[in-house]
Amino acid sequence: MNVRTTLLAASIAAFATFPAMAADPVKIGMITTLSGPAGYLGQDIRDGFMLALEEGKLGGVPVELVVEDDGLKPGQGKQIAERFMGEQGIKLFTGIVFSNVAGATVPDIVDNDAFYVSPNAAPSNMAGKECNPNYFVVSWQNDSLHESAGQNATNLGYKKAFVLAPNYQAGKDAIAGFKRYFKGEIAGEIYTRLDQTDFAAELAQVRAAKPDVVFQFHPGGLGITFLRQYEQSGLMKEIPMVVAEPSMDGVTLAAVGDAAIGLNVTSHWNADFDNAANKKFMDAWNKAYDRPVTYYASQGYDAALAYASALKATGGSLDDADAFRDALRKADFESVRGKFAFGPNQHPVQNWYALKVEKGDDGKPMLKTVGEVLKDHGDAYAAECKM
Repeated sequence: MNVRTTLLAASIAAFATFPAMAADPVKIGMITTLSGPAGYLGQDIRDGFMLALEEGKLGGVPVELVVEDDGLKPGQGKQIAERFMGEQGIKLFTGIVFSNVAGATVPDIVDNDAFYVSPNAAPSNMAGKECNPNYFVVSWQNDSLHESAGQNATNLGYKKAFVLAPNYQAGKDAIAGFKRYFKGEIAGEIYTRLDQTDFAAELAQVRAAKPDVVFQFHPGGLGITFLRQYEQSGLMKEIPMVVAEPSMDGVTLAAVGDAAIGLNVTSHWNADFDNAANKKFMDAWNKAYDRPVTYYASQGYDAALAYASALKATGGSLDDADAFRDALRKADFESVRGKFAFGPNQHPVQNWYALKVEKGDDGKPMLKTVGEVLKDHGDAYAAECKM
């Protein structure tokens, strides 16, 4: 069954304070994963986005956020988008977590002259030859975050890596990205299932290959399951792991606890970033929600800020698509990650950082930023994008 959320209560109350306004609120359609083991990813994107709403407005323009659960089903995501456009005339979209859902859904959106700002999924094909003027990404390009993990593994001196990821577009992009920047030998390469719950066979292959490091990409509940089984098998003590942020977010860390201490992670954002935008975001998050913050929440927040910048510049009008597009391209907002710009394919150019899981002052494991891995880093597909 679809989970439908039109607005959080706070925003409903906010909209009620503008009865005299003649113009209807600008509708933004959010299609995201809210159910199943990966449901918290979409929930955090939604809730991060909502934090950027100021009295029901983005960029001073009244906004109505319409949210539906894609259930991690590509066909369902496509149907929701078609209904949003056909029945409600929605022109602005965001929210998709998984690349297989994005691949089925986003082309229909942009082909119908609507805009899509991705808070997460960014498959390689849509960054290159299949790029589109109405498609923007505020998170990363799928390969690039794993390129940072490959560079980090190289910087840490590892020579032989075993790599694992789910068998779908983002998993393939993850391994391609890691291999692009890792300078050592690949001892083994495995593609797992998106619904997998038992990794015993794969862990046996890792042990037999005797690598000096493991790279794995398993987002959401998959990552929690993989890490727990990796630790239970005894491999955590034998073979260290280097990962990118989707494999070690705040929820994953809370779930696996001390078993993650010492894990090397790369990210474009962390809760400890010392900039005004991030401090504002973290303060708002901690006041609103009694749960760990994740990268997904920060990306939902930035997606809202991107839309806010364009709505402010155009006074909320979507009549001139070129003007709205130009305003989005300027990225005229303060990102929680610090320096941010769109590259020629409208994907981020940004810095990537090394994090490490350490014990915090409260004795609980935390992600600490320890250095910079890549500076002003774009992606490998921008040159193939012709707009």
